[in-house]
Amino acid sequence: MKKMKLWLRKPVLVLLFLTVLAPIVLYTDKLTTFSSFEFIQEPSTLSFNRDVRVLNLLPEESSATLKEPLGDVVKENLTGSVQHVDNESSRRIRQLNEESKRRETVVLSEEDNPIKQVTQGDKRVESAENKENLEVKVAELSQQLSSVTKSETKPEARKAVKKEPVKTKSDKPSEPVLVDNRVRYLKDQLIRARVYLSLSATRTNAQFSRELRSRVKEVQRVLGDATKDADLGRNAYEKQKAMDQTLAKGKQIQDDCTAVVKKLRAIIHSTEEQARVHQKQALFLTHLTAKTVPKGLHCLPLRLSTEYYSLNSSAQQFPNQEKLDDPNLFHYALFSDNVLASAVVVNSTVTNAKDPSKHVFHIVTDKLNYAAMRMWFLANPPGKATIQVQNIDEFTWLNASYSPVLKQLASRNMIDYYFKTNKGAESDSNLKFRNPKYLSMMNHLRFYLPEIFPKLGKVVFLDDDIVVQKDLSGLWSIDLKGKVNGAVETCGENFHRFDRYLNFSNPIIAKNFDPRACGWAYGMNVFDLEEWKKQNITEVYHSWQNLNHERQLWKLGTLPPGLITFWKRVYALEKSWHVLGLGYNPSVSQKEIERAAVVHYNGNLKPWLEIGIPKFRGYWNKYVDYDQAYLRDCNMSP
Repeated sequence: MKKMKLWLRKPVLVLLFLTVLAPIVLYTDKLTTFSSFEFIQEPSTLSFNRDVRVLNLLPEESSATLKEPLGDVVKENLTGSVQHVDNESSRRIRQLNEESKRRETVVLSEEDNPIKQVTQGDKRVESAENKENLEVKVAELSQQLSSVTKSETKPEARKAVKKEPVKTKSDKPSEPVLVDNRVRYLKDQLIRARVYLSLSATRTNAQFSRELRSRVKEVQRVLGDATKDADLGRNAYEKQKAMDQTLAKGKQIQDDCTAVVKKLRAIIHSTEEQARVHQKQALFLTHLTAKTVPKGLHCLPLRLSTEYYSLNSSAQQFPNQEKLDDPNLFHYALFSDNVLASAVVVNSTVTNAKDPSKHVFHIVTDKLNYAAMRMWFLANPPGKATIQVQNIDEFTWLNASYSPVLKQLASRNMIDYYFKTNKGAESDSNLKFRNPKYLSMMNHLRFYLPEIFPKLGKVVFLDDDIVVQKDLSGLWSIDLKGKVNGAVETCGENFHRFDRYLNFSNPIIAKNFDPRACGWAYGMNVFDLEEWKKQNITEVYHSWQNLNHERQLWKLGTLPPGLITFWKRVYALEKSWHVLGLGYNPSVSQKEIERAAVVHYNGNLKPWLEIGIPKFRGYWNKYVDYDQAYLRDCNMSP
């Protein structure tokens, strides 16, 4: 019996131990577990607002219902064991939250100031972008922290996470900031002020009208000639703010929005009309400037002519005249009355030639510039190249009975077209077709090359507004495949097609030509004179000129009759041989210019005029020796 009692005592003690000690052990373990949780960040340092969200394991609550800040807890789900987040990660989150707090403060301060809302609108957008970027960065960092807690036993993974830098806004390239925001805003204020001053509600309020006029004068003085904010005075902001307050009063006074709208529309219409008038005036002045001769270019031929006639007859002759009819040499045709421009063409061609002794230049000019042209090349011989200067008046075969265009140029109808000033005279809206240079037969000599050079087989025609940058001897080895004219086509642009030059409303033009056919350029052309004679090109030109005696097929100029005369007789050269547009198009590619054998200043903005495009003038000035005595005497400089 005694043994049995002892046996029962043991189970009772075990049960007593389990019922008393087990809860204590379990409670202690639970306390230990909860004490293992750690807040990543002190609650007092958390920042909550409508723009920046805080990372939590729980779903996000709106800022309106949030009473107290919540801590961010990290816990491993698989094992139930708790991993402590390292101090480095905690520091990163603290930095991000502090950054968001600073940005929010800046945004709130800007919202309080309505002027900054207008003048610094771009910065507000940038701030919003920063907040969105910050949210993304916090989310990315939370993923990194999760990977760190799960791989604490992997030192390599932890090391990789620690080494990855946190990207901030400063890592991004700075966006361009407008430097004339305030200038634009002040100008807008002036426009609004003028609108208010013109309305009846303002005119009846004398006090407001005086105040507004005073503000307008203040803003005008502040603006002056400023084009960027840095040019404004120190008091620009105060004047802007004062004008804003006055305009706010004007907005309250104006109760009729319809009147404001009508006035603004009237201002827009008036401005557009003024812009059209100024554009037309600028076009007229540009054409007028292109027709005039600068003082230096007027002085130069006078000085040269005086010097030429002081020479004896033997000193007036050029050397190497035996080369003029040698078909084995490289012959150039240049028709010009501009001495300096012709000098640049010859100088640039010889400078870039591989063998200058094989190059022969045939220059034809008028009686007025004949002596000056000869004197220039006598005083400035082109190295080993050969020069010939001829007077167009010496071509006795070129008369009105042979050339229809010469007969037309001397007609009363043509003279009236250019010189009659009464309103009843025929007018043309396109001023370039009324340029008196078309009255000069010099412009039409290009259609008589076989008559001028009867012993030559191939000639390269050059305009006087081009610059040669590479050796041109390769042009003579090009096989034109039975064509007469080798030229660079210009059909890459719409205004260089046939319908821009010819009158396709005329049945003769519409029947014989394609309006969308590619045009081509004069300025640098290879002419096969043997094929010219075989195909009787000069007669073709004459026949079309007779049909156009009343200018019904095309306006004046040489390109339209050239397109017709050489229809289906043009061989397309590589575009790098001839680059156009330097006399009217500022956007010609630098790469195109550098690769070109010839650059052409076609247009009104010639490089020897003050209106020439500055960035292209250097290619021309490169071949002008401004230290030359005649140029110094005429005060000519780059």
